[in-house]
Amino acid sequence: MRMEETGYYSNYDDGEADAGFLRSPVEEYVAEGELTQIEGAVERIVYENPENGFFVGRLNVDAQAPLVTFVGNLMAVSPGETVRLTGFWVEDKKFGRQFRVSSCETVMPTSADAIEKYLGSGVIPGIGPVYAKRLVGAFGIETLKVIDEQPARLRKVPGIGKKRAAQIRDAWSSHRNIQSIMLFLQSHGISPSQAVRIYKQYGDGAAAQLRANPYILARDIHGIGFKSADRIARELGISQDAPIRLKAGVRHTLENASGQGHVYLDGTQLRATAAALLNVSESVFPDIFADMLARKEVVMEEDCWYLPALHSAEAGCAAGIKRLLRAPVEVVPIQIENALKWVSNRVGLELSPEQREAIEVGVNAKVMVITGGPGTGKTTVINSLLAILEKKGLSFLLAAPTGRAAKRMQAATECDAFTIHRLLEFSPKTGGFQHNEHNPIQTDLLVLDEASMLDIQLAQALFRALQPGTRVILVGDVDQLPSVGPGNVLLDIIASGVVPVVRLKTVFRQAAQSGIIANAHRINRGEMPVFNDKDFFLIERGDPAAALDTIVQIIVKRLPARFNLNPTRDIQALAPMRKGQAGVESINKALKDAINPEALLAPRRSYGLGDKVMQTRNNYELDVYNGDLGVITHIDEDIGEIEVCFEDNRRVLYSLDDTDDLVPAYCATVHKSQGSEYPAVVLSFLPQHYMMLQRNVLYTAITRGKKLVVIVGAAKAVARAVHNSKIMERNTRLADRLRNAI
Repeated sequence: MRMEETGYYSNYDDGEADAGFLRSPVEEYVAEGELTQIEGAVERIVYENPENGFFVGRLNVDAQAPLVTFVGNLMAVSPGETVRLTGFWVEDKKFGRQFRVSSCETVMPTSADAIEKYLGSGVIPGIGPVYAKRLVGAFGIETLKVIDEQPARLRKVPGIGKKRAAQIRDAWSSHRNIQSIMLFLQSHGISPSQAVRIYKQYGDGAAAQLRANPYILARDIHGIGFKSADRIARELGISQDAPIRLKAGVRHTLENASGQGHVYLDGTQLRATAAALLNVSESVFPDIFADMLARKEVVMEEDCWYLPALHSAEAGCAAGIKRLLRAPVEVVPIQIENALKWVSNRVGLELSPEQREAIEVGVNAKVMVITGGPGTGKTTVINSLLAILEKKGLSFLLAAPTGRAAKRMQAATECDAFTIHRLLEFSPKTGGFQHNEHNPIQTDLLVLDEASMLDIQLAQALFRALQPGTRVILVGDVDQLPSVGPGNVLLDIIASGVVPVVRLKTVFRQAAQSGIIANAHRINRGEMPVFNDKDFFLIERGDPAAALDTIVQIIVKRLPARFNLNPTRDIQALAPMRKGQAGVESINKALKDAINPEALLAPRRSYGLGDKVMQTRNNYELDVYNGDLGVITHIDEDIGEIEVCFEDNRRVLYSLDDTDDLVPAYCATVHKSQGSEYPAVVLSFLPQHYMMLQRNVLYTAITRGKKLVVIVGAAKAVARAVHNSKIMERNTRLADRLRNAI
């Protein structure tokens, strides 16, 4: 990998750029390109990419010579470590002479200073600079031996009690085992952070497990895909048509499809896609499919092929909704006209015809859907229904798929609102939700907001936890993007025709005065938005580099100065795609450098103290979920923990392993912003994002802005999105399963 590919140019010069051009004595005797070894102490890490394990570091090979620059994808190394590097010398056009590493082996440090620097680097959780100094002060050059062989003696060091001594002992044992596993993995391109997760998953038998079946990596380890596992398998001698490889390819094809929103693939799609992935003939699959069916590794219905978990989720979701629709519910005795007059006076405005219809249907519906765009009064309908039903003695609960959406719902209704995960109450002891068909949620009515975000697996968990007789009102905007996870639950329920659906269309006059709301409806009708100088701006930038610079200027200087907005708390940058010069990753890096450049970084991470971060996967044990936003408020290098304060003011302690699920969040994808609302949105929208220039993407992005939307990009990109109403269909059968519900 060339260093230019890592995209860190400005960070490479750490004040000793000339050292890369001076020759150390070890270089004089080796021809360029000839494989050789060098050994020395790691002075510092100039750059580290935790995603792919790419390092740039300075190595002290001779106290009298300049530091050597080393680069490469290698095992985790830390300042103070003594390493033996195998590789070759190269002359980089931009950065000069450097040692390109092909493999790396840790050599335990032998001097007291080296041991202190090694332990103080954070390589062992529980030991930071302070405790490293104390340990070396107590045990000198015997420190590592004491940790390894006599950990009870650690308690003699001030501040180290029984608990911390045990933590250090366990961390050291894991570190030694990880080092041996690294030697096996490093030649196969596995990054350091992934190797740690591999050890955590499989323990001391990791190497043996991987030799037996390397494809388990793609199944079990987040961040390792099928292609990486397949490369390792081929290097280990697994043949192209081996059943273990073919089965893994079929599973990966179905998993990849679920990542695109599909619940299943038909047989033709599955065979063709898997054959292309594996570079084999489609004729090999009948026997493989039969074996996988027999072992219950896949499920097939009418030539629709499912992963078992998704088949169970779709069938279970349908069964849960049917159970609600078939159960008798007590009719609410109500004079609807009187009730409508009462709530109209209560909210202080005239209800639209669709709002009146929604309330009339909602007071006695078993399951219903209320949908509509911004400014059409969905909240008014919810509040009206809650007031009527509460007056009639019915209990209710409010929920939404994300924490931010629940917070918005709570503010709008002035009633407690929960995330679905918290409503269902995850149990770390059982690894599942406490509420299910055997322990249902006790309520007469459940109102679920932002229902378009509901994926099939979360929907199944929710509907199975509702007892017969519970009423459900699903509220959402069907014109937004579908759920990030597989399925299309809200649209499928509507398409099934088995529940009443009311679409709110009237945009109220006060809402229509907002340029954001007015333009959202224009875009939804296929009309170009009308930009203004009040709350809906377009700043024309066709070049991605210029767009990136402008986005940074707007967020860091212009909006704070003009509208008194906090760049971290009040402004959210969005982009349709992760990659590219004006994509999420580049914008995040540029904003971090501009907003929080001097932050103390979390160990082996690109973010640090004061940075805005997002949780990317559900972690039930920590009670944090995909899409949760927070700010890093504390980093404890000594015990290897960071603290994140989330938007509901919860403070969560992360171990270093758990931080794999945190990413910088100054900028997020439009998909990840669903269910959220921000005071101001700055949207990167360029022709280079052509794959995502779709009407529902643009519509979803601008409706995230509450007071202000700024689009930085090209008018032609906006036009392309407005006129592109084609939405990729998802393979689901929920609507079909529901059609015989009544």
